[in-house]
Amino acid sequence: MSPSRTIRIFDTTLRDGEQSPGASMNLTEKMEVAQALVQLGVDVIEAGFPIASPGDFESVREIATAVRGATVCGLARCSDADIDRAWEALRHAERPRIHVFLATSAIHREFKLRMTEDEIVARAVAGVKRARSVCGDVEFSPEDAARTEIDFLCRVVEAVIDAGATTVNIPDTVGYATPLQMHHVIKSLVERVRGVERAVISVHCHDDLGLAVANSLAAVEAGAGQVECTINGIGERAGNCSLEEVVMALRTRRDHYACDTRIVTQRLVPTSRLVANITGIQVPRNKAIVGRNAFAHEAGIHQDGMLKERRTYEIMRPEDVGLERTDLVLGKHSGRAALADRAKALGYALTPEQLQSLFERFKTLADRKKEIYDGDIAALCESQFAELPEQFTFERYVLSSTSGAAPTVELQVRQSGAPQSVTVTAGDGPIDGIFLAIEKLTGITTVCRDFRVQAVTVGKDAQAEVTVELEHAGQVQRGRGVSTDSLEASAKAFLAAINRLALGAPPRLHPQRP
Repeated sequence: MSPSRTIRIFDTTLRDGEQSPGASMNLTEKMEVAQALVQLGVDVIEAGFPIASPGDFESVREIATAVRGATVCGLARCSDADIDRAWEALRHAERPRIHVFLATSAIHREFKLRMTEDEIVARAVAGVKRARSVCGDVEFSPEDAARTEIDFLCRVVEAVIDAGATTVNIPDTVGYATPLQMHHVIKSLVERVRGVERAVISVHCHDDLGLAVANSLAAVEAGAGQVECTINGIGERAGNCSLEEVVMALRTRRDHYACDTRIVTQRLVPTSRLVANITGIQVPRNKAIVGRNAFAHEAGIHQDGMLKERRTYEIMRPEDVGLERTDLVLGKHSGRAALADRAKALGYALTPEQLQSLFERFKTLADRKKEIYDGDIAALCESQFAELPEQFTFERYVLSSTSGAAPTVELQVRQSGAPQSVTVTAGDGPIDGIFLAIEKLTGITTVCRDFRVQAVTVGKDAQAEVTVELEHAGQVQRGRGVSTDSLEASAKAFLAAINRLALGAPPRLHPQRP
């Protein structure tokens, strides 16, 4: 079914998203995000609030000057100083837009603005006219519109359209609305406001009740033509409508919404990761569309269905959002089908009896580990008919280290049950010193391809989980170590990978032939 409408995507990551605590960006970072948004295909980039600070002004001006291919927008209150400052920052943009706003709800009128309804309408009209006198593209937002009386909201919207607003945005500023309510508000504006066809109705929803995406989609159903959102849903308090979620909902359910966007969806994951890295606000594993688990399956029933027909458990293709493939995560919930498929991909063609033996050992390992890596599967396949104990097990370390000098590490392990120890003074820091001591003691020299540390829990006593990937003689193996001492966790991870490398490379069980 071909879409009947194209919904504009208004991205406010650089303005509302940056207001998320801890998410401030410098000019270079903002420019990088802005260019990524152009590549993503957003229609409007809200670059900042020019009068808020000299830094915000410079950011908006630089982005407006450099960006081509998208409208660049600056926010302003309904005051001459704000509007003039916004236009000064935007005047060199290829497609400039001034976004003016004024609160309209009863609680804002009484306690924040101390203005009457007539005064609100007059101020809104004056702000739009001032902006329109210098810029042909003007957006107006009645702040806290979702809590504004519908009759007064219709009056304000009609007045600003008559004053020249080309877009009227309806914000759910505090995330209070429900989908049915938001649908009613937008539908009422479409049906009751004279001249509404002269402007695009937009929606800007916050996620305080977890309803930002649902409310935005309800607004689209009711006739909204623009959605304001942010990458990864970042923003004040609980954040904003998530760009990737609303875009993929419209794309995946075109049969229902009869709408689409100009977004290049294959850029969603790369843009998500860029914003996460720059702001330091990491995406939860279970985040829809761009989370690490969004296209990962561990349950055995799901994995079996996926191997038979992807559409049994996936409504989108990972390639469509910028991921390479679906990830069948092997863990304690995985079944024989997924294990056999992973073993086959690694080059093992197992008989039913071998698969059953492998599956039993796999389940035992899965009870101890959250995720099973390819190296784990290979080690199980190689050793399933001969129980091979770990050659090296960690005992303890003693470390002496000062800045600017090589550390001294005394390392104790057990090799096939017998105690062994070594002392080295070498390395660039404690972790490197521990790794070099392990290499000297085991006699296995490696190249470290990956080293990652993350907290397993929260708090100052959180356990550190270290994952390393080592290469030796063409083999690549991973190791994992966990401890409240990050150096001990590193040593355990390194030894775990060394143990797998120490197994050597005996002939594989019934290796597949091309």
